[in-house]
Amino acid sequence: SQPFIEAIRQVGREVGPGNALYIHVTLVPYLKASGEHKSKPTQHSVKELQGLGITPDIIILRCDEPITDPGIFRKISNFCNVKPERVIENMTVPVLYEAPTMLDRSNFSQIVCDALGLDAPVIPELKDEWKNMIASIHACNKTVRIALVGKYVKLHDAYISVVESLKHGGYVHGTDIDIKWVDSEFITNENAAEYLGDVDGIIVPGGFGNRGIEGMIASAKYARENNIPYFGICLGMQICVIEYARHVCGLADANSSEIAPETTNPVIDIMPDQKHITEKGGTMRLGQYPCNVIPDSKLMAAYGEDLIYERHRHRYEFNNDYRQLLTDCGLVISGTSPDGYIVETVEVPENDFYIGVQY
Repeated sequence: SQPFIEAIRQVGREVGPGNALYIHVTLVPYLKASGEHKSKPTQHSVKELQGLGITPDIIILRCDEPITDPGIFRKISNFCNVKPERVIENMTVPVLYEAPTMLDRSNFSQIVCDALGLDAPVIPELKDEWKNMIASIHACNKTVRIALVGKYVKLHDAYISVVESLKHGGYVHGTDIDIKWVDSEFITNENAAEYLGDVDGIIVPGGFGNRGIEGMIASAKYARENNIPYFGICLGMQICVIEYARHVCGLADANSSEIAPETTNPVIDIMPDQKHITEKGGTMRLGQYPCNVIPDSKLMAAYGEDLIYERHRHRYEFNNDYRQLLTDCGLVISGTSPDGYIVETVEVPENDFYIGVQY
């Protein structure tokens, strides 16, 4: 706790008295046996902080069950020396995006303004779009199961942006997304059906290093051969290129030079004009880049535009030395840099949806 305490003090020193607001978020345990919440942990934690010279302006009570006893709020207010209206309940909600509306009902915005001495004549209101989004989430009446195949699946937050994007895609179509977390280290060509046979789609997100790569390749192969929708992002795009080169083009040892530097067929490699750069950061493609989209592609159907802009964070690219071979074997390059040199996206046209994007 000491670094946290010193950080709070430093903020106070920098902004000066009256300009800092300390919001203390604390867990209020609920005892099912007695059917009551306990305020003592909150009282003790605040007392300890006050002994160190840190006094909260607002206390937010995290809880899994609604706090129905007004005495809990009163006790915390009295013993922690915080105004009663500044003790706010923050209950766990089934949908993350309901949290702002819950705080809005507690008049949180106005309380913060009052605590900071800010004159805010217009009380903030959540826009109808936000409320409509929450309503659409609760109205979902279908379910799609997506396998997320990766090497960091034990820590779900490692893929939080991918998961939330999938969920939002589902909300638009009235569909709940059921994520099946699949550890790529355990997948092989022989058991892929056991892991992936019950899903509606497969997504392989980004990552670095060689752990779990063969399992991702097996997943891409299973998706391609069984016409299961596949979406490869960054590393996931490189995986489907490797898989296609191996099992369609006949390059048995095709790989990425990042994963297997000794491979004789590096279908994924550092661009030739970057290989002389020794500082690692210099070889990474970071930030937003334009991408030309070819007509009549799945990518065009998804975007509806022939020029898109997407963000990148990677070092290795599609190796143009294998461009002719892969396209002759049927792989479609559906997106490139505006000069046509860098391959950004690939597709398998005979499948309903099989796309890899380098961004």
